[in-house]
Amino acid sequence: MTEKSIGAKSNFVNSLLKGAFATLILTLLFLLYTSGKCSTAELWLALPFFILLYFTQFTIGREAFISPMQNWFRKTWSNTLLFPTLMLAFYTIWMLINGQNMQEGKPWLLVYIIYFPVIVFGLVHVPDRKISWIDFTVFVLALLPTAFSSISQNSDIPINGAGFDSVSHVIIILTGVYAFAIVRGLKDVGFVPELKWKYLLTALSVWAAYYLLIFVFGSSVNFIAITGYSETLDVVLKSILFTLVGTFLHTALFEELFFRGILQNMLAKRIAQGKSWLIFWQIGFGLLVIGALLVGYTLEGKMKWFPAMITVIMFGSAYLIEKSGKYGMGVYTSLAITGVTFGLVHYHAKSIIYIGLACLAGWAYGYTYIKTKNVFYSALVHTLVNIGVLIFGLKMIR
Repeated sequence: MTEKSIGAKSNFVNSLLKGAFATLILTLLFLLYTSGKCSTAELWLALPFFILLYFTQFTIGREAFISPMQNWFRKTWSNTLLFPTLMLAFYTIWMLINGQNMQEGKPWLLVYIIYFPVIVFGLVHVPDRKISWIDFTVFVLALLPTAFSSISQNSDIPINGAGFDSVSHVIIILTGVYAFAIVRGLKDVGFVPELKWKYLLTALSVWAAYYLLIFVFGSSVNFIAITGYSETLDVVLKSILFTLVGTFLHTALFEELFFRGILQNMLAKRIAQGKSWLIFWQIGFGLLVIGALLVGYTLEGKMKWFPAMITVIMFGSAYLIEKSGKYGMGVYTSLAITGVTFGLVHYHAKSIIYIGLACLAGWAYGYTYIKTKNVFYSALVHTLVNIGVLIFGLKMIR
């Protein structure tokens, strides 16, 4: 056995152990969360599904798994379909065991989401292919249906345990990583749970800076009010813990994977390929400042100019940073484009101030991703921002 193969085997084993440890911690939290919320039989039925699902989530993005999987499916195109097929079988078994009607809802939507990007990337696969319109088209077409529709099936795990997470949700995340990081071969997706104190400090610092801004600005425009806590400290702490875990797994990790690990990542690489960031900056700024004005002036409330002002500030900052040439071409242009887009898609919140601050939050999450190249840390900031009202005893007045 060569030194290289020994090293690869060692990395593979280490990755397994790290994934197993992360799964163990989450399983303990799962047991604590579901205690008293479902029967023992339901819990034991859910446990093996839970462990397998999250062990896969905590290992699939590691390089020790990506390279062997890429080498295997390159032998024949049909090999790329095995993983989404296994995920679909996993989902089907879970639903049938729990007596769910597979004909209810829109199961075809899940089939489309998990197969479409894999099939396209498998067909057009070329080693080291540059980022092109195909990648962005696949990204949009794979996720666009989820903006207007949902699977509408109860795949909660456990089914009657107040829904720690849903099987369909985790499967979409897994197949997203598989399609883009493994089949497509997109580098720097950063879907790897790992503890690095430097990265943790970065995430916490970004969160603290963002909430300092929220306190200063939000108070000046009566956007927030300090309400305090109506429960005892132990109840509040338990609520914070489970809300943190639930928000991280069900909201933040999903959005950070697709917005930062994939979209912002691809934009930065595409701009760098073009050797000029300015044209992307101009197009992005032009389109998004118009979008921000439309958002502001189609909603009720004061400060209709606020989303557009935030857009100008973010793109202005990106322009100055790009001009300095210190941080790599396109890195901050892609951050501005993705950050503003992230904020504007929160139009459903129907709050002008909220949307503007969501744009700034998008900058915070994207900046964390730039500094860590890890969506788990940008997801941590995302989670802490979302549950900050609970942590600090606040109420947002929209």
